[in-house]
Formats: sequence, structure tokens, C-alpha cells
Amino acid sequence: MTANKLKAVRGMHDILPVNSGNWARMEAVIARVFSSYAYREIRMPIVEPTALFSRSIGEVTDIIEKEMYTFEDRNGESMSLRPEGTAGCVRACIEHSLLDTPRKLWYAGPMFRYERPQKGRQRQFHQVGAEAFGWQGAEIEAEMLLLNQRLWCELQLENGIRLQLNNIGSSESRKKFRAALLDYLEKYRDDLDADSQRRLQSNPLRILDSKDRDTQKILHDAPLLTDFVDDESRQKHDTLLGLLQDSGVSVEQNSRLVRGLDYYNDTVFEWVSDDLGAQATVCGGGRYDGLVEQLGGKPVPAVGFAMGLERLYMLLEGQGFACFHEDDAPDAYLLVADSAYQRYALDLAERLRAALPGFAIMQHLAAGSLKSQFKRADKSGARFALIVGEQEVADNSVSVKDLQSGEQSSVSVGDGIAALLVQLSADT
Repeated sequence: MTANKLKAVRGMHDILPVNSGNWARMEAVIARVFSSYAYREIRMPIVEPTALFSRSIGEVTDIIEKEMYTFEDRNGESMSLRPEGTAGCVRACIEHSLLDTPRKLWYAGPMFRYERPQKGRQRQFHQVGAEAFGWQGAEIEAEMLLLNQRLWCELQLENGIRLQLNNIGSSESRKKFRAALLDYLEKYRDDLDADSQRRLQSNPLRILDSKDRDTQKILHDAPLLTDFVDDESRQKHDTLLGLLQDSGVSVEQNSRLVRGLDYYNDTVFEWVSDDLGAQATVCGGGRYDGLVEQLGGKPVPAVGFAMGLERLYMLLEGQGFACFHEDDAPDAYLLVADSAYQRYALDLAERLRAALPGFAIMQHLAAGSLKSQFKRADKSGARFALIVGEQEVADNSVSVKDLQSGEQSSVSVGDGIAALLVQLSADT
């Protein structure tokens, strides 16, 4: 009887070496763009007290009701794998007194939600997020959206991602709208889809996000949130639109956009793509001025966003990774004619790595003929073969073969190692 084959948990996927190099390059571009806007990285735990999310996200949201990975630890305390990053970032800022001055932070890592896996939606997924604390005006929102746009440009995706924007007003505005929307939808209760019927009393604003066609037809004549927004919120929104227009950012106004978390106020936004199917949102966020105080801190205005890296990666795959290298081949493959020369070869490889940072050397560490090693060198995609044999050890040298042109030469690795490095770095 054979043991059952072990597999990854459904909805949680490995990122294999064939893709991990491009993932790393994608993440490096993101980090570089964040740095250019003076955001500093923060790293939070994957596990947090469940109360953190129920207090911040909202007890009646889908995340809390259906999607949290929650368990009791050995002390009987309820813990959860983080489903999003904002709550943990705010908790860390309060705990470590980081909000005594305006601050820009960013983070990256896995998030967890128990939902039906599909293209662009996984149970373990990766997000990059950014949070800006301490700025009240529309300027910080405009700068954050410009950061997003610059990132799409750096990744050569600017033509495939659109900005959708809405103003959901203050919490008082939404209370008035909620009552009007509920009064309207009650007349169509039996015609709503099952999820919308469930949300009718608990969270009716989420019905606006329903993908059910019949529900969307019902919503066509529903009250509009924009009719309930107060004058102050409307003025802030107009200021933001003006700043974006002056900066050349195209905006689609979406009066149905509310986002799925309870803590937002005023500005909410999503960057969407037509190339992702049903899961069209690449990046989303907005303003959440009340959350810091809600979690025990002093009142601090805040705005942030998060983007799903799996979806971003899907878009890059569709573009053919024009901004990235196509593979992760080593720069050189070090061949050893006899195992007796491995010590010499190891020392040579270390000297090269120390003198030429970033130069990747694949050393053949097993027995094998030079013919078979050359086959492996060709298969590896390396530009150069470095050959160590009896003569090279005797002469304190190495033979260098250009695997593209076929040219081969012998180079001293004593005083002449600098010449070898110049030759290798100039040709790669």
C-alpha cells in the first residue's frame, strides 16, 4: 500500500523557479517605485488576534463572516491569518508610536481568505500595500494615484489598466444612503440573488457590487450614493479630480464603487483591467480617516491601497514580460576535468564572485566527462564556459570559452584575474 501523494492545499500555489525570477524582478520594480515616493517598508506578522480584523473590517463583511482562516491557539485565544494588510499596519503603528509625525509605509507578503479558488483569486495570495498617515487633503490621494500610474508605466502596463473613482462621503452620509437603499431593495427582496438577500439586512451597500445580472437590473433605478454625499466630501472630491486632471491621469467615475471593507470614507478607487476576466481589479484602496482611532489610537487621517501580485503577474505574462529578462541563466558554467581539481575550482569561483558581484557561476560539482559537462553548460544557457584541468591548475589559469562564438583563450588567475573579470563583465 502506497502513501497518499502529498499536494499543496487547494487554492495555495507554489511559485516555481521558472517563474520566481520574474516575480523577484516585478517586486524589485515595485520597491523602487515606492522608494522614489519616500515610502519605507514595514513587515507585520501573518497571524494577528481575530479581534483586530472584526473591529476594523466589520463584523458583517464577507471576509469576517465567511473567509477568515481562524483558530484558537494553545491559550484559547482566537487568532486569524491576515486577510488584508491595512489593519495590521495600523495596529503596528499604534503599538510602536509611529504616528506622532506624518508617515508613508509599504508592505508585501501573503494574505489568506477562504473562498472558491478561480483565475486571479486564491486562498493564499500575495499583496503589496501602501498606507499614508497624517495628511488630510486631496494632494496625498493624488500623489498615491500618481504612484500607481508610474508603476504601471515602469511595468509597461499603462495602456491596459484604467482608474475608477468614487466618493462615498462620510459615515453619516452612508447611514442615510443605507436607509434609502434598504427601503428600495426591500420591494425586490425575492428577486435578488442569494448573496444579496443575505446582505440585505447586514450590509446592503455590498449589494452594489453584485455580479448577478438580474440584481444589477434591479439596481439600475436604485438611489445613488452620490445624492447623499455631504458638501465637504463633494468639495474634496472635486479638488482631487482637478489635481488628477492637471497631472494627466484619466478617471472613470463609478457611482457603484464602494469597496468591500467598512473602514473607508470619502475617496475610494480601483485600477481595473479588461484582460483579467471576472477578477478585473488589479489595485484598490481609498481614504479611512476613522480607523486609527477605532483601533485605539489618536485620530489620524489616512489613505492607502493594496494590489494583488498574482493578478499583476498575469497581466505581465500577457504582455510577454517585455521589461524583464526571459530567463535566469547563469553567466558562466565552471567545468572541472577531474575531481582532483575541485578545490582549485571552488577557490576560483569564490574569487570571481567576490570580485564581480552579481556574476552568476554554476559549478559542476559531480563526476562526469568534459563532453557531458559541455552539454550541461549549453543547456544551462550560460554565455561562458570556464574550464579547469591539469594544465590550468599547473599554470594557475583558467580556460574561457565563449559558448556563442566558440572562441577560447587561457587567462591567468593570479595577477591577471582582473583581466579575466574585465573580459567577462564586458561581454555579458
